[in-house]
Amino acid sequence: MTTDDGQPPTTTDPSSPPAAPRPRPMLERIGMAAIALVIAILFGIVALAAFTGGEPFLGAMGAMGCLMVLWVGGMTLFKGR
Repeated sequence: MTTDDGQPPTTTDPSSPPAAPRPRPMLERIGMAAIALVIAILFGIVALAAFTGGEPFLGAMGAMGCLMVLWVGGMTLFKGR
């Protein structure tokens, strides 16, 4: 059995470990972390407005969104994922 170019098909060994992913370039990580920071600020504004407007559930959801975005942005910046 051959491929279209006349070469035998290549098979990968399923027992070999997969290659480790390369970390993202620093410029890309900084850019993504900056975008996450802007989104976190927006979530923080929503949380602050909701708490001052008497909507504690919406405020808590906005605050949790802010913290989660900051967490993922920090992981992107410091771990390179």
